[in-house]
Amino acid sequence: MTDRRDFLRTTGAAAAAIAFASTPRRAGAAPALDHLDRFQSGASKELLLDAINAAKMAGASYADARIARIRQNFVVTREQQIVNVVDTDTLGCGVRALVDGCWGFAATRDLTRDAVTTAAREAVAIAKANRIARDRSVELAPVQAYPNANYKSAYTTDPFDVPLEQKVDLLLRANAEAMKVPNVKFVNSILFFVKQEKQFASTEGSVIDQTLIRSWPLFAATAVKPDFSDFQTRQGAEAAPMGRGFEYVLQCDLVGNAKKWGEQAAEKLTAKPIEVGKYDLVLAPSNMWLTIHESIGHPTELDRAMGYEANYAGTSFIAPPEDHLGKLKYGPSLMNIQGDRSQEGALSTIGWDDDGEKPDDFLIVKDGVFNDYQTTREQAGWLRDWYGRQGRPVRSHGCSYADSWGSVAFQRMPNVSLLPGTDNKSMDDLIAGVDRGIAIIGDGSFSIDQQRYNAQFGGQVFYEIRGGKLNGMLKDVAYQIRTPDFWNSMDAIGGRASYELGGSFFDGKGQPGQVNAVSHGSPPARFRQVNVINTGRQG
Repeated sequence: MTDRRDFLRTTGAAAAAIAFASTPRRAGAAPALDHLDRFQSGASKELLLDAINAAKMAGASYADARIARIRQNFVVTREQQIVNVVDTDTLGCGVRALVDGCWGFAATRDLTRDAVTTAAREAVAIAKANRIARDRSVELAPVQAYPNANYKSAYTTDPFDVPLEQKVDLLLRANAEAMKVPNVKFVNSILFFVKQEKQFASTEGSVIDQTLIRSWPLFAATAVKPDFSDFQTRQGAEAAPMGRGFEYVLQCDLVGNAKKWGEQAAEKLTAKPIEVGKYDLVLAPSNMWLTIHESIGHPTELDRAMGYEANYAGTSFIAPPEDHLGKLKYGPSLMNIQGDRSQEGALSTIGWDDDGEKPDDFLIVKDGVFNDYQTTREQAGWLRDWYGRQGRPVRSHGCSYADSWGSVAFQRMPNVSLLPGTDNKSMDDLIAGVDRGIAIIGDGSFSIDQQRYNAQFGGQVFYEIRGGKLNGMLKDVAYQIRTPDFWNSMDAIGGRASYELGGSFFDGKGQPGQVNAVSHGSPPARFRQVNVINTGRQG
């Protein structure tokens, strides 16, 4: 599960800026030069082979090793001030070993033969010690070997090659445009970049090299009433994080959009408060992504459904699998939810996961019926009977991921998306079919229970719909759902031309906690008679 407070803090531009501005930070310790040279020259692949061979010699039936360099860059501004600049850089090796059906894991920053082989032997020793607490023996689904594999994210300009001055200039120019709007008093903007260079080797013969780039421009304008009786913020949620380079940041046109976002923040000051009741909702993709994440992405994680995340992330209302696979009517027949880690530009997109599996595309919901869970090589066998009845092989969906060389890999969410309809409807077409309703753009605050069954979602901008047309701005809107009821109330979706990606760098799960970057695509969608509350009402 996502820790709601942490997730909300990091998905909102304004809140993120405040968090970075108020917390003293220093650059992470750069990798030692000799280690970095070894990594960049490719000599580190020999260390991976040394590690997995040492694990085999120590008694592992299977072993894999990952060497990763992870860089992060933040540039944080407020109005015409540079608030913070943060650069972190980390490099190390993690080794995973399987002994008698139990995992062991160990890691080291020291990229020498002695250090990585010692880590491998420690991983084996930990696996042997774990046998005392074993409740289920690990059985890995088959996987093809990839002896010389390479993958790189779809980017043209590495953001780590772009001068700091250019990044700062872009943000300050955007801030200045928003500040031209009357009553806009505060503007926060951030550029956030991540680069992961990963090398993987396994005892099954795979040697894989990957470079992953992610970029996230964040922007928020806050307007204040002259008498200080109210303030409203508009976050630029449409500038979604993507698995692309600096060229994507330029495409987002922060400078060109900043004034519009500022004007919408100011307009919210005079917007009409929502009246509590049931409304038809037309949700833009920039709002839908978070609803998909919480009400579909999380409850269809198989480890969660099986209870393995219960003490932190919660469980799932879709459990046990045998009572729900092929039986649960998640939504109408037009609803198809796809899981994948191969969609170009999406945040979870990779060439191979941290099990060495090449991901496939799979339907979590097919024609409205629950069809599959997210799986790793370890988990795929848990659904053997279901796959057998479907005539499908026991195969991982490639959902194994670790957020660092020092973290153990486990099941993490792929890109989970609502597929567009075939008739190419637009958001305007969906609005035209509503007599009394609300159009919602952008994500906002949210709350959801530990089984992902009951939830509440806000947004950024809300427009009243009357007689199939927009009729002015509303405020203080949040909609409440019970997951199956909500999705079954969906009666129309947009076509491919209206499909967009949203997402976050900060999907949290596990103990110790790890973060996963994930995208969720969607066309606009229409839902009938959803309960709406007023979040600003007091008493």
